[in-house]
Amino acid sequence: MPTETRYCYRHPDRETGLSCSECGRPICVDCMTVAPVGIRCPEHSGKPRGTARVTTTVRRVGGESTGAIVTRALIALNVLVYFAELAAGGTVNGTSNWIYEHGALVSNAIYADGTPAGLAHGEWWRLITAAFLHYGPIHLGLNMLALWWFGGVVEQALGRWRFLLLYLVSGLAGSAGALLANPDAITVGASGAIFGMLGALLILEYQATGSFTGQAMTLIVINLAFSFVVSNISWGGHLGGLIGGIFGMLAFSRFGRGHPAYGRLGVIGTASLVAIGVASVLVAYWKVKGLT
Repeated sequence: MPTETRYCYRHPDRETGLSCSECGRPICVDCMTVAPVGIRCPEHSGKPRGTARVTTTVRRVGGESTGAIVTRALIALNVLVYFAELAAGGTVNGTSNWIYEHGALVSNAIYADGTPAGLAHGEWWRLITAAFLHYGPIHLGLNMLALWWFGGVVEQALGRWRFLLLYLVSGLAGSAGALLANPDAITVGASGAIFGMLGALLILEYQATGSFTGQAMTLIVINLAFSFVVSNISWGGHLGGLIGGIFGMLAFSRFGRGHPAYGRLGVIGTASLVAIGVASVLVAYWKVKGLT
């Protein structure tokens, strides 16, 4: 039998499949608060009301009260790595330093002393370290701004540890995609992991509205178009991260059987997330070793 279409009681134009576990009223993703058991509407979330609530809302817009501790930590780490590169004698573009030479995603290279370098020579840590390196302040600034916008929302929905796990898995998937698209290029940047956050938002939005035609899809289309139009952008890394984020979020939701924001991850969900990471490493291995 067809089910009744429900809309958020605070945003009547937003179709949703979520409801408050306390009062049962339908709520959208923006209105939900994750509780130890279920999700809550703003009135039952324990948040302040009246003047205090207005103050909280203003702070939330600025990212102050959303928590997003892991998102902030990741941004800080990326910035610190860039300054460490400068301190190590690197150029403003983040190149010509020890950190870049030992951390960038590259299949086959040669160190200054003539020693072979790259994934082909066993330096597999580059699959994840490359996600913390950037080509200069503009590249870094744009990626960190995107991470602040998208990562904070996903972290608020998932919680800190699930968000961190999804971020790292998306980063690995982004590296695998970059190698598939252009195995001879030197690739750095957090954009693969950030596209993973966009993929996660797509699944969250679908679970809330039952549609893939919302804001998340619009952001994905615009950013993918930008990836293909602008030169020197790793579109393979963006696609790989996006796919990793989508499948990672599906694993958190037990492939549609629950909401990714709460509940036990379970054996299947855990195994699925591990499988995404392992598959990304295997794809990179096959590409680097010439097995594809």
